[in-house]
Amino acid sequence: MTTFQDLGVSAPILKALDAEGYTQPTPIQIQALPIVQKGKDLIGLAQTGTGKTAAFALPILDRLHKDRKFPGEKACRTLVLAPTRELAAQIGDSFRVYGKFLGLSTAVVFGGASMFKQKQAMFRGVDVLVATPGRLLDHVSQRSVRLDKVEILVLDEADHMMDMGFIHDLRKIATILPRARQTLFFSATMPPAIEELAAQFLDQPEKIAVTPASTTAERVEQVVVHVDNAKKQDLLHALLADKSIKRAIVFARTKHGADRVAKKLESAGFEAEAIHGNKSQGQRTRALDAFKKGHARLLVATEVAARGIDVDDVTHVINFDLPNVPEQYVHRIGRTARAARSGIAISFCAPDERAYLKDIEKLLKQAVPVMETDLSLRAPKADERPVRPKGPAGRSGSVHPARKHAAKKHHASDTHGKAHAKQGHAPSRARDEGDRRDRKGNSVWSNSGAPPKYRKQTRKPTKV
Repeated sequence: MTTFQDLGVSAPILKALDAEGYTQPTPIQIQALPIVQKGKDLIGLAQTGTGKTAAFALPILDRLHKDRKFPGEKACRTLVLAPTRELAAQIGDSFRVYGKFLGLSTAVVFGGASMFKQKQAMFRGVDVLVATPGRLLDHVSQRSVRLDKVEILVLDEADHMMDMGFIHDLRKIATILPRARQTLFFSATMPPAIEELAAQFLDQPEKIAVTPASTTAERVEQVVVHVDNAKKQDLLHALLADKSIKRAIVFARTKHGADRVAKKLESAGFEAEAIHGNKSQGQRTRALDAFKKGHARLLVATEVAARGIDVDDVTHVINFDLPNVPEQYVHRIGRTARAARSGIAISFCAPDERAYLKDIEKLLKQAVPVMETDLSLRAPKADERPVRPKGPAGRSGSVHPARKHAAKKHHASDTHGKAHAKQGHAPSRARDEGDRRDRKGNSVWSNSGAPPKYRKQTRKPTKV
């Protein structure tokens, strides 16, 4: 068994890791540390939650510690670029935690925060500067930071930087940086555009991958519900009546959509916070803190804002809106099943989102199992005839979450059943605390319940 000591991590950093309870390196750390320690350029393919921040932070701190030098006024020795404010803040925190016994300096700069305070933090020079590209260029234009002393450059979540349109900012930053530097490049996926970007930034890099590009976390159980747009909110409330959904991230496609979903959740008695680009940095920080500390059970987020979220015990990811970029789906569902836990991803698919689902299934190279739901909420699939609800008025089918072993049987068996529960109004706070059960008293969709039963899915996944 490989240890941090085996990887050559210095004693002060080992002490900091021990204080945090980190005893065993992750696969990406085992692969990355020796390469970074040798000063080589690196391309690391890894999803969020694999320990990639420590994979570059630990060897960088080691190098700065062993080769101490004054960076110079307004200069930095290491530059880390991140796509979002939240991710930049978390990376900065990681450098401070791992390096707390080294006496090295770290500064973090991003939009939505005081330029003056950031200038003060960088004035005497820092060992590590973590920044978002836009705010970094603001400081460059105001001559409050110098990049001519950068020895190490890190691009984290490079694919997301491309999605957010940072390519021009990155190219501009590259022209300012010294040519003689070490560059570390981390991304969850490696499409052609990212390969082209990597070729511009790196020199004969070594490549490592802990999970194949564009694959989902193995422990994430995925299901889709076909539902009309007008009925998505009602379906969400019905889902959240189950207490097994202890902490969930709900993804909306737009900022206004996220606010609307969060407000309706709060009106229904659910503790929910919204996080997106229109929120001030203070609002975003408070919302994320409330979610991390358990004060808010739900975090409603846009794709951009969620990239900085690093919470280990998210039990569910709910795609209220499907993303129009299939790779974003992979990133979203990777927010659950962290730290060796299992997780469930539930996606709502409206009729106008079926093309998005098709693209996602093409990327996954498999169909996403269909979750049974109330027939009055469900929208018929494109290949289905209209279904008339059966049974007495006021009764409907219950919603069932996916279980892995049931999902495997999904395509192999034509035997499917239905469980039924009473349909009520939007759940109150008191109802939210209870467990939804069938007429026999069994939980119909909690992790401890019986395996769910599925409708037969007639649409086949797109061949690739």
